[in-house]
Amino acid sequence: MAKLYSGRLLEVLNVRVIGSGERIVVLSHGFGGDQSMWKDILPYLVPDFKVVVFDLVFCGSVDPKHFDFDRFSNSLAAYADDLLAILEELQIDKCMYVGHSVSGMLGCLASIQKPELFEKLILLGASPRYLNDESYEGGFERREIDGYLSAIKSNYSEWVSGFVPLLIAEDQPSIVNDLSRKWLNIKPEIAFTVLKSIYESDLRGILCDVKTPCRIIQTRKDIVVPLSVPYYMQRNLGGENNSVHILDIDGHVPQLTSPHLLAKLLTQLLIES
Repeated sequence: MAKLYSGRLLEVLNVRVIGSGERIVVLSHGFGGDQSMWKDILPYLVPDFKVVVFDLVFCGSVDPKHFDFDRFSNSLAAYADDLLAILEELQIDKCMYVGHSVSGMLGCLASIQKPELFEKLILLGASPRYLNDESYEGGFERREIDGYLSAIKSNYSEWVSGFVPLLIAEDQPSIVNDLSRKWLNIKPEIAFTVLKSIYESDLRGILCDVKTPCRIIQTRKDIVVPLSVPYYMQRNLGGENNSVHILDIDGHVPQLTSPHLLAKLLTQLLIES
């Protein structure tokens, strides 16, 4: 694989390896967050696993000069390439992968390229497509996505202030404020590019090529991902050993709002054979 970020991949994307277990778990966050999204989950994992965390290149914690608009504008595949490059650089030949939101699909893309690297995929609040069509409920009509993109372009901070509380879906002001700050740390032009590529993505066609066993975690009510989506994914994933697990809470970010509940389920799924 070609050297990315001038050979400074691990430094640029703030890659960290913590814990001392033999089995390796890779945690990848969704849009608007960074590796700190997992801070309340890590204490449950590091006693038994070696855990890899990193920041996707669009994060506010990554120098924006590293965001290549040409590379990341039209496809999510480049982020999967970054993931594979991290695993290669760390000389990891087998791992279990936990991807939140868009990172769930990045894990699927990476597993198609290098299935031997992935023992298991755990997809948290993931979706292969956010737009509705005649036979699929993605959660959003085209006019809603267009409205979001227009609002992001015209006044990103105002859009964030209205959207993040809907993602949290709980009366937890400190979490709303903290996550909002993370979103606002992303330059608006980068946020627009990334969100446009996410909202307009359609990865339904690649699900059949994902042979790695998948565990799909979804909350009971999520503004971004309808409850029908995890079951759609389960039916269409290419492997034979896939399951859906519904958390009895609301919102898109259970690692922030209910970390104990999520960590308990994650631990069970990671240690199962």
